[in-house]
Amino acid sequence: MRRRRGLPIQLILILVGFILILILFFLLFHSSPEEKAKELVHSFYKYEQDADFGSSWELFHPLMQERFEKADYIQQRNHVFVGHFGTDTFKYTVDDAEKLKTWQMTKNTTTFHDVYKVPITQTYKSTYGTFTIHQDVFVVQESDDWTILWSYQ
Repeated sequence: MRRRRGLPIQLILILVGFILILILFFLLFHSSPEEKAKELVHSFYKYEQDADFGSSWELFHPLMQERFEKADYIQQRNHVFVGHFGTDTFKYTVDDAEKLKTWQMTKNTTTFHDVYKVPITQTYKSTYGTFTIHQDVFVVQESDDWTILWSYQ
């Protein structure tokens, strides 16, 4: 009678199963940069939808925060959407993120690399009827922080 050498088939199957579980676990709980960008935009517009403009302002890139003082942003967003449009909320959709190699907020600002363009659509039902705003939102990562920018070109 001959003895088999090597690993038994059961041990090989267990190892393969374990490796497949590790890969599946990694895929389920590891977000791609595009997904992280999209999640940040969702968070921003959820805050905006809830009229929590202070929290949405916190998600801006420092260049955006320079454009709007926090108190002014809160007051203006509320004034425009609630006061002028006559609506207290909106619906929104966030499309898939597209990676851009380079992008600038304005012609005179820093060129960002590995920027994610995320198209959004906001729909308002107001005293003036239903209207829709389409906007591209740009997301960049600096250090560990993901932040939002708008285009001013």
